[in-house]
Amino acid sequence: MTVVVALVAGLAAALLLERTTREVFAQPVLRRRNYRDHELATAAGLLLVVAVIAVDGLRTVIEVLGASDGVTARDRLIVLAAVVSFGALGFVDDVLGDDREKGLRGHVRAALGGRVTTGFIKLAGGASVALVLAGAVLGDQPARIVIDASLIALAANMGNLFDRAPGRTIKVGVLAWIPVAVVAGTSATGLAVAVVVGAAIGLAPSDLRERSMLGDTGANALGAALGVAVVLTAGPGARSVVAAVLLALTLLSEVVSFSAVIAKTPPLRAVDRLGRRREEPTS
Repeated sequence: MTVVVALVAGLAAALLLERTTREVFAQPVLRRRNYRDHELATAAGLLLVVAVIAVDGLRTVIEVLGASDGVTARDRLIVLAAVVSFGALGFVDDVLGDDREKGLRGHVRAALGGRVTTGFIKLAGGASVALVLAGAVLGDQPARIVIDASLIALAANMGNLFDRAPGRTIKVGVLAWIPVAVVAGTSATGLAVAVVVGAAIGLAPSDLRERSMLGDTGANALGAALGVAVVLTAGPGARSVVAAVLLALTLLSEVVSFSAVIAKTPPLRAVDRLGRRREEPTS
């Protein structure tokens, strides 16, 4: 399997699922209003998760039949576990969460006050999953496990931080994937993550046209997969730098609006608006 084949497989699976499950996402429990007060389906990132599972299942069948694609079981399972686990945590927040608390500080403050939010559940659960995933990669290197777990958890959260406008998280995810793809190539990790990115691209038309939104389900799953890819393919120094950058961006997001920065920066604004519906004129 090549990177292009993996990418197309994920894309095709997500497109097929999006077109055949619209009645499911028409259920009231999965309807929300977006930043422009348009009603649309939330948690469409669930289709990304299912698409990745489906493609991985098909690859397993192919291997059983004797046509191995060279992707080792460990790396495939780590990427799959990241997508499913972070997707599940995001789905809980999409469906059961409320908007009373915002940001890392808001959820921590609520927990310290005796009220555990779905956002805090996602935060604590994500940290735990990240530790398990990093431990599966590194074994008996405690300090390195903490750094790499932080990278995975912060990458997952970064997907959520950019999920503030149609298509934005998908665009950021694709841009972040490019250097990962260059480094990973056709390795086990490169192929596994290409399926995830392909699935995200497959959901882009619906996201950009405001028929649905990835929600935390898809944003966290995509971010986590990219974080795991960095952990599996980059050297210790590079991983430390990536973790530090992600931490800095996360802390910055508590005081600076990324949406405002994008809106005030012409090149970023142009890319951000590419493929989106036009803003309706105000009367």
